[in-house]
Amino acid sequence: MANLVSNMQQNSDEGAAARATANAIAGSRPENLERSCEAPDADRIVVAPACGGIERIEASFHGNGFTPHRHDTYAIGITLSGIQTFRYRGASRYSMPGNIIVLHPDELHDGGAGTEEGLRYRMMYVPPERLVPAMAGRNRGLPFLSAPVVDDAAMAASLREAIGDLGSEIGELALDDILGQLADGLMRHAGAGSPAVAKPARAAVLRASDYLRENLARQVSSAELEEVAGLDRFALARQFRAVLGTSPHRYLVMRRLDRARAMIALGTGLADAAYAAGFADQAHFSRHFKKVHGMTPGRWAALAGRGRADAAA
Repeated sequence: MANLVSNMQQNSDEGAAARATANAIAGSRPENLERSCEAPDADRIVVAPACGGIERIEASFHGNGFTPHRHDTYAIGITLSGIQTFRYRGASRYSMPGNIIVLHPDELHDGGAGTEEGLRYRMMYVPPERLVPAMAGRNRGLPFLSAPVVDDAAMAASLREAIGDLGSEIGELALDDILGQLADGLMRHAGAGSPAVAKPARAAVLRASDYLRENLARQVSSAELEEVAGLDRFALARQFRAVLGTSPHRYLVMRRLDRARAMIALGTGLADAAYAAGFADQAHFSRHFKKVHGMTPGRWAALAGRGRADAAA
């Protein structure tokens, strides 16, 4: 029992950034997905829309959820509530809310809730072949993490992007960025260190950023950006962060929000502004707007309208 308490306390003391991620994800329940008619605390698994061969789920259960089994994918996720217990490589493991879990392909493990309150977590299952191209050409085998419970702010941010909203698919640019971040995180924790970023390719990044601004209203593919920049998609994402401090996907979203916000300030309706800025629909626009600006676009539009009225008075 002393060892159990010690291990749980160690996990509890780690990962403030990851706990913040858990709180953010926990506040975004996938209500628009098909659910059973059971009570809110009933055992269940919610499966997100398919995304490039990557499965994403949210699971809630009490007691022993899974008997020993294997996946042929990486299982990467985060504990949202409760204590997640599992046997992995001959040892008992414990994950507290906010802890990140990384299980290597084909490793035997089980899963259960450590307390009577039950367990809730989200997980993504990533085929190794989706990660190999993102490993920056390093001649190594698949990265193996000896500790399956980790604390990593960058990986937490990638998980927030990947499993924070299970009701939506992930766009190609966003998925490439997520895979690159996860590959870098796996390599770091496997002892390979972070990939070295070559001399900043400012010209390539500026070509790509210009192209994104010029094509806000449509879906831009990773292949297009590779051709424009002259870099592969993962190298470009790393260069984008080195030069502009963000990813191509994030840059595109922010420029779309800039355009929509400017249109709304001039009196354009929310749906029209969302469409003109390249968002899939108004709900997609609203989620991004609130995440960035801390209020709904409707409230922002009302305040902007009041400002126009005051200026005209």
